[in-house]
Amino acid sequence: MKTYFINEAFEKAVNDYFKSIDRPDGVLYNSFLVVVFRMLINIYGSLDIINPYKMKNEYAFDHNLMKYGYNIEDIQEFKRLLDGYLQTEKKNETVLKKETNIYFIEVQKKLIDMFNLKRINFSVTDDERKEFFDLLYTPGSSNVLRLSYNYLQADNIYEIANYYQDAIKQPVLNTNLVDKKDLLSFEAYKMFGKSIADVAKLDIDEVNHLNQEIYKQLDINDKAMNKEYLVEEKLKEIVKEQKAITTGNGYVDILLVMSVIVTTLMAVLIFTTLVF
Repeated sequence: MKTYFINEAFEKAVNDYFKSIDRPDGVLYNSFLVVVFRMLINIYGSLDIINPYKMKNEYAFDHNLMKYGYNIEDIQEFKRLLDGYLQTEKKNETVLKKETNIYFIEVQKKLIDMFNLKRINFSVTDDERKEFFDLLYTPGSSNVLRLSYNYLQADNIYEIANYYQDAIKQPVLNTNLVDKKDLLSFEAYKMFGKSIADVAKLDIDEVNHLNQEIYKQLDINDKAMNKEYLVEEKLKEIVKEQKAITTGNGYVDILLVMSVIVTTLMAVLIFTTLVF
């Protein structure tokens, strides 16, 4: 029996995404599962979505999806709905009378909920907002393939557009927003003993200071154009180099590997607090 990362639908979404990324106007790149994957990248960033897949770490994937406040129960439901969509499509390919794929609407609603939590608790740019809405299957989509598929699949072609509009009426709760461009990946902060909830409470200057300390501890030039990528690569190197002390538990291993770095970082932060 073939083993999939997350489930068959997610595995197909990832593979089709990489197959079609060079043809953005093509059918495959605008197929439903690939568009779902693109929406996840829009919300969480490519590192937090693609890296867990490359590492085959479902735990990291789940926790990355939780970083704006989405709970684990909803994540499990999202994964179930996504696979339900694929299984319904596969069934429809074998019968003359095709059933309505109810998962087409429900998956998009879950994605809107994820995006809205980010909007409420963190900042989103106008470009991110426009890109996300355009990726949804609505009568306002700029892509004729997504536009047509919405007419074919949805009983009410305005259902997703209306759900989105109702969602974004919720007021922003965090008045001390941190711009996405100032944030490293969730894994980076977690390895240095900071949860996303902790980071959300920091203002931009405090986040920048924390980022600078992480760059310093990892010996990365903070002026490098690809410094966020370098952080990810350096953290993977550290974990790889410390395999000799593995406990057999991946999460505990990471904690052991990073314990010295966390201690050092805490000492630096305490020193900085005392000085300033």
